[in-house]
Amino acid sequence: MAKKPELLERAKKLKLEVTHKNTIAEIEEAIKSAEALLKPEKVAKIEKETAVKTDAPESDAKLAKAGKRSEKAIKEEIEKIAKEERKEKGETAPQSAEATSHTKKGPKPVTRPLIERRGKNYRKAAEFVDKAVVYPLYEALEIAVKTNPSKFDASLEMHVKLGVDPRQADQNIRATVSLPNGTGKVVRVAVFAPDSEHAAATKAGADIVGDEEFLQKLDKEEINFDILVATPQYMPKLGKYARLLGPRGLMPNPKSGTVAANVAKAVTEAKAGKVEYRVDKQGIIHLSIGKVSFGAKKLEENANAFFDSLKSQKPTGLKGVYVKTTSISATQGPGIKIENIVS
Repeated sequence: MAKKPELLERAKKLKLEVTHKNTIAEIEEAIKSAEALLKPEKVAKIEKETAVKTDAPESDAKLAKAGKRSEKAIKEEIEKIAKEERKEKGETAPQSAEATSHTKKGPKPVTRPLIERRGKNYRKAAEFVDKAVVYPLYEALEIAVKTNPSKFDASLEMHVKLGVDPRQADQNIRATVSLPNGTGKVVRVAVFAPDSEHAAATKAGADIVGDEEFLQKLDKEEINFDILVATPQYMPKLGKYARLLGPRGLMPNPKSGTVAANVAKAVTEAKAGKVEYRVDKQGIIHLSIGKVSFGAKKLEENANAFFDSLKSQKPTGLKGVYVKTTSISATQGPGIKIENIVS
């Protein structure tokens, strides 16, 4: 019995208006009627051409590399016709695994817990931290110091989630705090001030002091400092460099204490450990309060100085909780929740 693809090909040669939607019996009847009107040699020629095109890939028929006469296209057409036939007969039972392997999805990927994807040093440190416990400040600092997974002198970072809306001007927390024990980082301070202030700034420990020559370095985008201190009268000259300094957080600002008439005092405070903190778009403050090598006692003093400063910045019109959660972590270390000191 001829297969449907072969019958359709013969019907096409005979220019019959039949499709794969017609049953095999209907197609055979149409072909029989059409061939009755043709000469026997014409019918034999059509049968021969049709057999070449519809034979299996292992036959002598030459298949195209791509297009409708390619092995893939013929196979897909045969599967499509077979599917239509099964649909007509109402056969909805699943096919064999081999026949449906191209449509089957693989096993659902298994996502490992986050802790298992961490490094071995991190996992070891995390064993000492109970995520369900809120620790007192000093105890949390001791754990962070003892479980530091880094091979270098890591920073101890404070993360405070506030209940403020940073989009409101009166709730956009930004201030400075002088840490009693410093940050442990070497801070390079530059001073942009008149010549009369240069000697005092240098004596206070400024690394770079200049006037017009300092602007020439900015023109070349030479930035070799971490903090820039300027006098109020010299601020207009820095206006053209706002795009250079602003994104780097180096533009002097009165709130951060870097715009000061007494540049010597500003330099001394910056060198001693005066740092700026501000709330980000998510309402969180991130601040480094020192190095692990400081020990828990000195880190606690720095933390308390920060909390005192943060408490003084509480907006008067704030409704609701000011500090939601507080946590600390060493660089590359696990987070440790601590009790809220600021109410």
